[in-house]
Amino acid sequence: MKQVPIITADEAALKVKDGDTLLGGGFGMTGNPVHLLHALAQTSTKNLTFIGNNVGEPGLGGGRLLLNGQLRKMIGSFFTSNPDAVKAAQSGTVAYELLPQGTLAEAIRAGGAGIGGFYTPTSAGTLIAEGRETKILNGVEQVFIPGIRANVAFIRAWRADTAGNLTYRMTEQNFNRAMATAADLVIAEVEEIVPVGTIDPNHIQTPGCFVDFLVQAHVSAEMLGSSASLGAGRKASQSRLNMARRAFDELKSGDVVNLGIGIPTLVADLIQPEQGIILHTENGMLGVGPPPTDGGGAMDYPVNAGKIPVTALPGSSYFDSADSFAMIRGGHIDVAIMGGLEVDESGNLANWAVPGKPLLGVGGAMDLASGAKKLIITLTHADPDGTSKIVPKCTLPITAEGVVDLVITELAVFGYPNGQLTLLELMPGATLEDVKAKTAAKFKE
Repeated sequence: MKQVPIITADEAALKVKDGDTLLGGGFGMTGNPVHLLHALAQTSTKNLTFIGNNVGEPGLGGGRLLLNGQLRKMIGSFFTSNPDAVKAAQSGTVAYELLPQGTLAEAIRAGGAGIGGFYTPTSAGTLIAEGRETKILNGVEQVFIPGIRANVAFIRAWRADTAGNLTYRMTEQNFNRAMATAADLVIAEVEEIVPVGTIDPNHIQTPGCFVDFLVQAHVSAEMLGSSASLGAGRKASQSRLNMARRAFDELKSGDVVNLGIGIPTLVADLIQPEQGIILHTENGMLGVGPPPTDGGGAMDYPVNAGKIPVTALPGSSYFDSADSFAMIRGGHIDVAIMGGLEVDESGNLANWAVPGKPLLGVGGAMDLASGAKKLIITLTHADPDGTSKIVPKCTLPITAEGVVDLVITELAVFGYPNGQLTLLELMPGATLEDVKAKTAAKFKE
């Protein structure tokens, strides 16, 4: 059995050359190869193209490369979590390319598998699809995405043996597993290195043939930034709780459900284990339980897509981001509950961008909107200035076309029986006159 060289983070950083394309694992700071990236930030290497879900938090992970001016371009799905990335994009100092989260994961997996590209329904009809080849397959418009490969991949695993076989910890697989296959040179930062044969072959998640170098490095809570601990949330208003309860009423035992950020997260508090509802989080977990009550953070627990520590219910499973989005696109998610900025008479959804701001934060919204069997949108009925969010036709950038099944606001519940926007019921305290006055769209009563 071959022995993979064990080197230091500083030695690993010197293997990245000016102008290289670099894959950086992690979802936020979870499973992030922070030691490798920080060592690279100590070098003079520049003009890098960084590919990752995001570039880390300000001053952490890839965020440190960004602050140093070492990045020429960033490719990812969610840069809005780092204000430095937003500033760099707005000023034009760093070029960027935005891809939906599942598209990014699949493009990396394709690149690692020697596949030139693939067609996906995700992002069809949106700004992200502009300039890309499209084709109608099985009656569905699909967008062509080239596979992604890089010169170097920095990944984070939990355990390695001296042959380079890797295992990951909880939700730390995320983008790391696919990235381990998709670069000319793969360097894995790990918590522990053990003799070959120590790891049961059944537990090896990345075979050693993909790994070129190992770096042993201990990760601390300080290195995980905001993922390290559970922050206290604000108390939800009664109207938001009402919307969450109404969305919860749509769920049934056995449903696999994905919850978006905002009002949808309140639904999780209503789910009891005995109800048999299975929560999915797109960064790689099925069977999400409630937040821990002991104050533990990401060093102790898995995290959800909001980077919040959660518990694992009996029967839970972990997987990587590519498999997670295969579940979504493959129709294995029964219900997605998401927030929205606008919903229109045709069931179109806009929830990821507003005019005048850089398009930097699509995340997994497009995949979920087009891939879930049932899509429920929760949103306030109008903006603070009274502008209706239920509109004749979306004016904001589209997330997905014709996908919305149910809309829940603090005033009303709308559906689309026979393809027509229809008022199904009034929410507590609302009147028909309120709904008519505050709804720009035409709807059937």
